[in-house]
Parts: sequence; structure tokens; C-alpha cells
Amino acid sequence: MAKVADKYLKVDPWAIIEEGFDPERNRTSESVFSLGNEYMGVRGYADEGYSGDSLPGSYFNGLNEEMEVGNHYKGIIRSLRYMVNAVDWLYTRIAVDGESLDLARSNVKDYTRRLDLRTGTYKREFIWHLAGGKKLKISFTRLVSMTMSHLGLQQVTFEPLNFTGTVDICTGLDFGMVHEERGQSMWKRLRSGGEGAVTAIMAGTLTTGNKLFSGFLLKSSQPVNTELVERERFIGRTFSLDLSQGEPASFTKLAVHVADSSASRTEEGLWTEGMELAATADRLEEREVFADQASYWSSIWATSDITIEGDPENQQGIRFCIFQLVQTYHGDHPGYNIGAKGLTGEAYRGLAFWDTESYCLPFYLFNNPKAARSLLEFRYKTLPEALQRGKEVDCEGAFYPIATIDGTESCDLWQHSNLQLHVGTAVSYGIWHYVKNTGDREFLYSKGAEMLIQISRFYASRGQWGQRSGKYGYFGVMGPDEFQLMVNNNCYINLMAKKLFEFTLDTVAEMKQKVPDEYAAVAAATALRDEELADWDNKREHMKIPLDTESGVYEEHDGFFDMPHIDIHSIPVTEFPLYSNWSYDRLYRYDMIKQPDVLMFMFLYNGEFSREAKLANYEYYESRCIHESSLSPSIHSILACEIGKPEEAYQFFEFATRLDLDNYNRNTREGLHTTSIAAAWMNIVYGFGGMRSDGPCLSFRPTMPRQWTSYSFQVRYEGVLLGITVNKDSVSFRAVDGGRTEVLIYDQPVMVDEAGTELPLGEGMMA
Repeated sequence: MAKVADKYLKVDPWAIIEEGFDPERNRTSESVFSLGNEYMGVRGYADEGYSGDSLPGSYFNGLNEEMEVGNHYKGIIRSLRYMVNAVDWLYTRIAVDGESLDLARSNVKDYTRRLDLRTGTYKREFIWHLAGGKKLKISFTRLVSMTMSHLGLQQVTFEPLNFTGTVDICTGLDFGMVHEERGQSMWKRLRSGGEGAVTAIMAGTLTTGNKLFSGFLLKSSQPVNTELVERERFIGRTFSLDLSQGEPASFTKLAVHVADSSASRTEEGLWTEGMELAATADRLEEREVFADQASYWSSIWATSDITIEGDPENQQGIRFCIFQLVQTYHGDHPGYNIGAKGLTGEAYRGLAFWDTESYCLPFYLFNNPKAARSLLEFRYKTLPEALQRGKEVDCEGAFYPIATIDGTESCDLWQHSNLQLHVGTAVSYGIWHYVKNTGDREFLYSKGAEMLIQISRFYASRGQWGQRSGKYGYFGVMGPDEFQLMVNNNCYINLMAKKLFEFTLDTVAEMKQKVPDEYAAVAAATALRDEELADWDNKREHMKIPLDTESGVYEEHDGFFDMPHIDIHSIPVTEFPLYSNWSYDRLYRYDMIKQPDVLMFMFLYNGEFSREAKLANYEYYESRCIHESSLSPSIHSILACEIGKPEEAYQFFEFATRLDLDNYNRNTREGLHTTSIAAAWMNIVYGFGGMRSDGPCLSFRPTMPRQWTSYSFQVRYEGVLLGITVNKDSVSFRAVDGGRTEVLIYDQPVMVDEAGTELPLGEGMMA
């Protein structure tokens, strides 16, 4: 279905710029202008407060609350965890002559906001026209440090344009932020006060006991006298700045946060740790913080930039995607994961899905392998919770949750949390994909193998043998395509389970031969039995893979080919999204799919399927896919490139990089589509770049969209940073920072070194 852009941002290759304040788009902009550093994130809400439609949001990775969901059947969850809105460390209230600043009521002109992708800073600026005729230019600048993850910086500058006087300010830390779904603050104050230059508060969540310390220091362009202000969940300072016409005056707030989601610290210990860290921040100079931030982003763009010539909108779009991916995650805190909205909003409750391993992992794998491993470390850290969940659904082994923040299942829709089995195979695929392209056997032997054994144990206990077919498979399931409920032998689940068994058995055989001591340790830790290995091999060999041999089309699930057909293009656009406009059960009555299952496994294990098979399945399922998931178009675009459908490939790509910037789904206000942003990166690198990472070595079949004049990207492989440039006539490969590695280019082995190599653009590759 056609999606329509809501264009209001200025196109710029290195910045996101909004000119003029639009209250109707404010929440959307709050999402777009979000900042984060993996440890914490903050939406682009107004520092000074805004009484109009807004979602002030401040989030810390792993901090969570719990709520009851009222289910009482065995195996269905009774409570869930969710990411909790935390402290407003940007809280600032401004008044001149008794008149308070509020964009919903104040008269402001020349309003702009700018997210600088090269420096990682967000700046908002406007002129406040006061009732008495005074004009005050105000600039708000903020960053969350990428190198000092506990640190956030806010700088506010005032320039009186036609008067001399004073501005009154209250700035502080507010734990009274409302968690929108719950309609209240989820925090209670534990301790607060001022010690030396530091003003601080510590609060705890109402039920889970998570704790957060927040402290701040003030630096000002002129000496000021401050007064301490304390309320139930708030601590701050009030002061005034003297203003002289035409001369800027400013203050800077350095905020330091220490989160504890594991209850491992005592209140006293956390307070002491936070105060010591804040005291260290007092020695920082603002210019050093800004310079450090710019230097970090300079290094990121030197290794991870994608350039597009001839398409300024997608150039801006893909850099925004890369920026958000790096902000969201870079592996400095092993055991964190990526929520579907990152740290930019409360939709999906901050929970991580299977998208982490299937869509996000490739970006990190080929740009920051440390981060890729860190994502898998989260699954190892939460293996005990997966084992417990397996018991709850009457199975053995590890049943990884469809949605989680701490390893426990937090999806309150039973048909998803109990029937969607594919998360475990996504985890196993992630391990396979990571080890295959990094060679990190230490991770495989020390942690990966244990996960694989427990995941295999689950899939061996969850499946059954068909009475007539004599084949093994999975009954009463839901695949990645969520428009097919309680089906039997979903092709994606069955095929991925088969690959899981194969990988586990290969890993066990390898460890027995090469590292017998490590194998003995993992076998003992998991109580692995030889008869289990034989059982998994038997089930792998007899796995049912639904396939129409005449057409070459894999059947979505048993009986799918016989379902009533609906022409998806006949559905009025006013009925989208279908979840909001169709009765729930109506979704499951047709051969219409929400997102690709069959095409997805053909992408993941690309080299195992012929071009003819991909073509047949693409043509069958493309006409049945409604793309209700933002993850869907990228897979279609990637395969369309491969099978020679360049126009369709570009049409599916058109809104990929700008899904949130242009609010194509009309829901950016809820937070950014973080995992879809990762899919946009894949769309360029795997799609137009033709990269494949499932074969014996990395391979490429670049194509050139006719709308572009050239493009380039970089990927790190076997320790070598490969730079790939494609234009209308040729493709070039170079080892950017030295070294050499062999890759396949148009199926030919090529050794790429620092001198580089240039080849003609493949025949038929001009799209």
C-alpha cells in the first residue's frame, strides 16, 4: 500500500532542521530530535516546559517497572515489565517580569531546532516577544555524552535584543514525570540534598525497587546566588541572570546519573557512587565536553558513513538512521538490549523483540563487532529467565520471550507470547551469523554453545510428529507474520528450527574434536545427553518444510494455499492501519500476510536458495503482503534487487530511510522505529550493495539505482575496513585502513588490499 510522506523538515546532508514551531507536529519532532548514548535517552521535549501536546520522556536502559495483567491460565503471564519514564534532568522554568515562558501561550518568532549529526548536539532557538514589548533571544543546547555515558549537558543562552534587565530561572531534577500509559509518576523519593557544588536526588521505582541517582552542577557566565528548592520528587536551584542589551548570558547544567536495575547497590552505596561521579564532573569544562562529543562522532562517520550522490533526501535519511543506531547501542554496557523504539518513546513499552538479532545485529556486526557480541551477551545473561519460561509452557530448555526488557516475558497477548516461537531461532541465527563473520570461537564455546543446547532442547520438546505425514513440526503457532494465528507447521519456524538443530549439532561435534575440555564443561552445565543429540538429528532430518514442488513456492503454513484470497489493493486506504479499523478476528481469515515469513528465511540463508526459487516466492507473496510492519518493505526491496526488479526495489526503499523523518506511518510521535532504521541500513548495503554474509566469505553484487549518480558504504570484515564505491560504470573496493581480505565480487574471488581494485558495474546491474 502506498504511504504518504508528511514533509516538514529541511533537507540537509548533515543535520535535521525544523523551521517554525508546529504544535500539531510537536510530538513527532520530540521523537525525531531524541538523543541517546545507550545508557540513557531523552526525547526532544521543551526544557522550559510546554502545556500543549507533549511527551516529556527520559529513559535509562534496563530501568523498569512492573504491572499485573490479570491472566490466570497456566503458561500465560500474570505480570509484565516495561521501561519506565524517569527523571527530567533538563527541567528549566524561565520568567521575565513575572511572565513565564511556555510555547503554548507565549509569543515566539524565528523558531528553529537543529540536530547536528556531526557533533551529536541538539539546539533549539527562538525569539520570545514578551507582553511588554521586550524581545529575548533564547538558545537551548543539549547533548548526552557518548564517551561518559552517565553525563548529560544542557546549556541555555539568553540575549536581550532591546532591553536590559534580569531573567529568573529555576532548574533542577524532576522525578514527577508522568509515565503516560500509567497516568502517573512511577517513582518515590529516597534521598535528596546538596553537598558542595552538587545538587542531587535519588529515587526508586514503586514496585521493582530499581533505583536512579541524579545530580547536577551549575556553571554560569556570571556569578550567581542560588537557592535550593525541594519538593516531593524534585530538587533544584533558583537564581537570576543579569541581562545587558545585545550581550549573551548563559548557564550550563552538567547532570550525572547512576542507574541500578539489579538492586545490587544499597541506597547509601548508590548515593556515594553518584556523588563521587558528580564531583568528578565538576572538573569538566563545557568546551571539552563539546569537543569530546564532536571527536567521537567524527570517528564514527570516518568508518560508518554512507554517501549517496544525486538523492539529498535519502542522504540525509540514511545518516539519520546511522546516527540513531549508534546513539541507541554501541556495546559499552554488555547485557543491554535494543527496544523497538530504542530510548525515544514509550510505545512497545521499551521492550526488545526478535528484531534485535534478525534486523539490528547486521549493522553492528559490520560496523562495531563489540556491540554485536554485547547484544548476544544479553541473551546469555537472561538464559535463566528463558529456562524458567520454558517450564511455564510445559517444555524443556530455553523459551526466549517475544518481548522483554529483563529476560522475562512481557507481552500480555497470549497468542504472541505463547505461540511465537521464532525468537529462539533468531538468537541461534544471531550466534551463527556473529561467529561466522568474526571467528569469535571463544564466545561460541563459552556462552553460545550453552544457549544453543538449551534452545534446541526447547524446540525438541515443543514440536510433535504429524499423524499422517510422519514428519516433525510445530502445531498451534504464530510465525513472524502475525496475520496467521494458531497455525500448524509455519514454514519459517520449521525451517529455522531445522537450521538450529544443524548448527547445534555442528557446534557440539566441533567442540568435541577441538576443545574437549570446554565441551565437557558445557555438557556438564547443561546435563547434555548423547541420546538428545540423536533425537535432534532425527527431528532435523524429518522436519516438515511445506513446499509446492510444482510451483517452487513454500507454503506459509499448512492449509495456507487453500485460504480465501483477498486483493490487498482493494482495501480502502482509510482502513489502515488494519489493527485499528478491522475487528481483530477478521485479520486471520485470508491469505493476506502482515510481513514476510518465507522471504525472510530466503534472505537469512540466501545462498541456499536459487534465483528461481526466490523469484517464484517473491512473486507469490509480494501480492499478499500488506506491510503493516515497518520491517517488511526492506526485505522485499533487498530480494527485488537480487531477482532483477529494480523499480520495485526502489519503490519499497523509497520511504525506508525517511520513515520517521517524514512520518510515513503517522506514528513517529510514539517514538522512532529503531529496528526499522536498522532495516534501512540493510536495504542499502544488502539491497543495492548486494552484500551477502551467509556464504563461505563475504560477497557483493552491487547495483546502481537509476535515481543516483553514485553511492558508497563501508563494512568491517575480518578486521579490515572495506570501502565500497559504486557509480554508473564501475565498482571499487579498498581496504581503507590497511590489511587485506578476500571477498566475492559478482561471484569472482578478489583479494582487496589498501591499493584497492576497480571492476566494471556488473552487466544488467544498472537499475
